[in-house]
Formats: sequence, C-alpha cells, structure tokens
Amino acid sequence: MAANMYRVGDYVYFENSSSNPYLIRRIEELNKTANGNVEAKVVCLFRRRDISGNLNTLADSNAREFEEESKQPTPSEQQKHQLKHRELFLSRQFESLPATHIRGKCNVTLLNETDVLAGYLDKEDCFFYSLVFDPNQKTLLADQGEIRVGSKYQAEIPDKLAEGEADTRIQEKLETKVWDTNNQLKDPQIDQFLVVARAVGTFARALDCSSSIRQPSLHMSAAAASRDITLFHAMDTLQKNSYDLAKAMSTLVPQGGPVLCRDEMEEWSASEAMLFEEALEKYGKDFNDIRQDFLPWKSLASVVQFYYMWKTTDRYIQQKRLKAAEADSKLKQVYIPTYTKPNPNQIMAPGSKPGMNGAPGFQKGLSCESCHTAQSPQWYAWGPPNMQCRLCASCWIYWKKYGGLKTPTQLEGAARTGSETGPRGHMTRQEVQGLSPFTRNEGRAKLLAKNRQTFILQTTKLTRIARRVCEDILQPRRAARRPYASINANAVKAECITRLPKATKTPVKTKVIPRPSLANIVKDLAITAPLKLKASRGPPTPINRNQASTPRVGQSLLGKRGFESAAGVPYPANGRPYTSGMRTTSQSVIKRQKVSQGEAPNPVVFVATKDTRALRKHLTQSEMRRAARKPHLMVRIKLPPPPRSLVMPLLPSSTSEPIVLED
Repeated sequence: MAANMYRVGDYVYFENSSSNPYLIRRIEELNKTANGNVEAKVVCLFRRRDISGNLNTLADSNAREFEEESKQPTPSEQQKHQLKHRELFLSRQFESLPATHIRGKCNVTLLNETDVLAGYLDKEDCFFYSLVFDPNQKTLLADQGEIRVGSKYQAEIPDKLAEGEADTRIQEKLETKVWDTNNQLKDPQIDQFLVVARAVGTFARALDCSSSIRQPSLHMSAAAASRDITLFHAMDTLQKNSYDLAKAMSTLVPQGGPVLCRDEMEEWSASEAMLFEEALEKYGKDFNDIRQDFLPWKSLASVVQFYYMWKTTDRYIQQKRLKAAEADSKLKQVYIPTYTKPNPNQIMAPGSKPGMNGAPGFQKGLSCESCHTAQSPQWYAWGPPNMQCRLCASCWIYWKKYGGLKTPTQLEGAARTGSETGPRGHMTRQEVQGLSPFTRNEGRAKLLAKNRQTFILQTTKLTRIARRVCEDILQPRRAARRPYASINANAVKAECITRLPKATKTPVKTKVIPRPSLANIVKDLAITAPLKLKASRGPPTPINRNQASTPRVGQSLLGKRGFESAAGVPYPANGRPYTSGMRTTSQSVIKRQKVSQGEAPNPVVFVATKDTRALRKHLTQSEMRRAARKPHLMVRIKLPPPPRSLVMPLLPSSTSEPIVLED
C-alpha cells in the first residue's frame, strides 16, 4: 500500500512510450482536474541520452574532475558504462503529466564529495546529479557553489598557549573592537541615547524628500527610524566617541543636518520588491539567478540582505499563510495501483493467443542483446524492427529504468530516439547519397567527398554459406537495395548454427568465375578511361533535346563518337568502340588527362544518339540487364543482315514504242 502511495516531493518513473525508457520526474503538485483525473506538476530530470554529444563531453570532464578531487577508487569499464546510466541532470522545466502514467518510485540525490560512485550501482533505483541542464540555452552548470578552501577563506588556528605564556600577537591587527562592555555608562543612559538616535532618525526622514514620499505618515517614519540600522549607527557612535554622551549627540546632529541611516528595506522601491517576490516564487533561494534574471542592477549582497529583512515583514507572513491555505486545498498524496497490462514489445510465446502483443515473427535461438543469455521467462523486442534484437526480462527492466544496456553494444545508439537526427532507415535516397563520401557536392569539402585509399571487402566461406542457409532472415536482395540499413549479424550467426546441421549434405552448385587480378583491372580501366577534348570553351551542350539550338555533331560532347554500322564489332558499355594500335588522325585533338583524386572533374554524362538507340533495340532484355550489371564487359551486337534489293530489268534509255499500262 505504501509503495503505491505517491506524495509531493517524491521522485517517480513516468512512462510515455512502451519502448522508450521511463522518464524520471519530481512531483511538485498533485491537482485534480474537472473530469476527476489527477495530474501531477513535475520537475524534469534528463538522462545522458537526452542531451547532445558536446554536453556529454562536458559531463565526462566534470566526472573526471570529481573522481580526481574526491579520490574515488578506479572503476572498471563496465562500471563506468553503468554509472553513466545513474547520472541525471536537474532542470527548472516544469510539465504536467497524468498521474496514471506513474510506474514506481526512485531515489535521486545530489552528488557529494564523500559519496562513493560504485555505491550507487549496489542500490536499486538510485540516481545522482551534480549539474543543471537548461533545455532552452542547451547548457550545463554546477548546481552548488564551489567550497572555497585555503588561507584566504579559512582561519589558521594557532597552537594552544602554555600556562603562564603571554600572547605576543598584536590584537589590533587581528580584530576590531566595536563595543566595550566595561564602559562608564549605565544601561539606562545607553537606552536614553538610543531613544535620541531614533528621534533624530525620524526628524531626518521628515527633512528628506524621498523618505517623506515613501513614509508619508509620522508612524511610518518612526517605524523606519527604529530599525536595526539606526541602533547600530548609534552604538558605533558611542564607541568612536569613547562613550561620551555629549560628543556622541553632537556627532548625531552635525552642522549640515541630522544623520539619516537607511537599510535595504528603505532603499528598494515597491516595484523592486514585487519583482523580488516574483523571482523568489520562481527560483526559490537561488539569489544568483534572482539577481541575474530579475534584478541585475542590484548587488548580490543587497539581494541577500533584503531577503532576510523581507522575512521580518508582514508581507512574508501573509504570503506564507496564502501558500499554506493553497496547499491545504490541493492533494497531499495519491494512490496509483500497480500497472499490470502486458507490454506491446513482448515477443509472442508459443501457445499464446495471436495478436496478444505487437512483436511477432522473431526467430528462435536469438540471445539477449545485453547479457547474451539464451533463457528467459519472457522476451522483449528492442531496437530497430529490421534488426530483430531482443532483451531478456531482467535486461528489459534495466533498460526501462536506467535508459541503457548492462554492457556496451553498438546497437544501443541505434535504439535511441535522438532528437537531432532520425534513424537512417527513414532517410530518402537523396539524403543517403548526401551522407556518402563518394557523392559530389559543391558545398562539401573535397576531403570529405573523396577517399585517398580504396578497400575491398572479401567474404569468407562461412559468410557465403550463411547467405544460402539463412536467406529468409538475411534477405540479400533487400539488403543490397538498402546498403545503409544495418544487418543483425548475431541473429544470422545464431540461426545459421541452428540450421547448418539440418541442412542438406549435397554440395551447392557454384559456378567458378575467373577473376582477373587487380593490376589487370586497373590497366584495363586506364585504357578504357573516358577521353576529354582539349578544345576552347564554348557554350555548354544542352542535354535536353527541346533546349538544343544547334545540331549535335559527332565529337561535340567529351570526345564521344557514334557507333559504326559493321556487324560483329565489340562495343563497350559507354557506346564507344574499342580501338587497337595507333590513333587515327581524327583523334589527334584528343589527349588523355591525368587528374588527381582531390581535383577530379565533374561526372561524365553520355547522351544517347540515334544510332545508339537503334542498336539497343537489337539487345534482348537479359542482355541489357547483364550489360548494366557488368559495365566492364564488352557488349557484342549481332546486327541482322541487310535486306536484299530487288533486281529490276534494265530498260533502254529511249524507245519509240508506246508504253501500254494494262489493268
């Protein structure tokens, strides 16, 4: 019963998504709405996964400084990983959430220098914070002021003097005497002098124009003159005049007029006092923020002094009574029953009713993504849907409470719902090409657009076998069309181990393809490289036929030539026939140009000619696909024989006989 009772000030878990971790909030108010529901006004606390990478780096440096200053024992890598899940960032952001979304209590404390960080890992539902996160400004600041240590801030205690030893220190340099109890005045005389000081203060306020406006009545002026600032000034005057009443009274009323002593309560205007009350309700006793956001023209000492004087006024008592009456009208606590509905991410167990949860279709034999166990009473889907990752029951509870996995994994970042960038699975083709280092873009740097080295990925035999055995899980055609989507190699490996002993023992028919060496490929590519005309710059050749204003000639575009009409001549994929031996005179203006990778030209565009399109009609659909998939191979086109011309009888050029046309 007590575990399900939630009160103001409790740190609780809130669930806003079935797959995301819980939100950690602190209950500030419990309000009942018009329809009978209970809403909680809460303070937001953020995890490391909720802030940017730059702020995470700042938090790491702050954690290292804390470990060095407090001399923490060196934690292991796994403990460092889990301690990041226990760290929170306080904020001053408020929000209202339904109380029915509460999923339990937790404990959040301010990190102290005496705390041992590893002790938080031994306790369940325990978190700590040391920095404050501002969601609007995107900043991290320390929650408490720095403790000043040193001779400038702390007194150095000397050794104890022995009995009979005289103190040789000069007392005037160590302290200042402000009152002597062994004076010649009696208590009634001192009281009479204080009454005179109050009367002088009242008369001084009557003469001062600004004070007469603030205290228009005699009672208000007398009350202001009776404050501590007037009494302290009177006692200091007695001390300076060696407790001579005549000299002290003449000091109170010099030749220029009576002395006026005012404190912060009189120096502040009514509008400034209202601003202070508003800031105090928003920030509490955080005087730095009060001064910075509401009263920047006041000093910090003035703000602190006004606060303690303001607490002695009737205004403070009235506000305290109003807050107490308002708190009595609000709910003090609320009972939330334990949430027992099944999670939609539960993987359907054998024998369960279909449609019971939202994660069917998972393969058997997969292990937990965090602890790598293969046995659990319940499994939960985790991460991107195409990865088919899952967590056991204990790791799922850890994920929901602490926002991470027990052990670091590469997929933990993919499972996060980042606010900066979405997952790549939802990107368009243009966005994916923009992320590719091979995509040319004028706005990007050249070093990002090109690679200095080329690497080749060569598959192993076991990988090729897994492609055949686990084709339904891997889906190679779909994976080839989406190279930016991740593939769960652990799931494929686990399923391959399960299926491999049960697979057929007949050898798979494979076709051995002779592959040339890399040196030969580079040599062939250098020979068949596209040629570029070294001619004077002219108007760009339009690609669209509708924009063409001049007829296109054979070598007007990047040294491209038309197809020859001879049958059986090998043609490459780009439409230019291979030539052997020396170049002809028509190619004398064309020179090869060696371009570095850093200054590569724009992509070459081949425009199909009338002859090219005519030759394509003689290729079958399979030949067209083969040529598109293997552009490095030659394309042989067999043209049909030309039609035979009809032999017409030769007629004489001139005849005298008439020509008769018969029907």
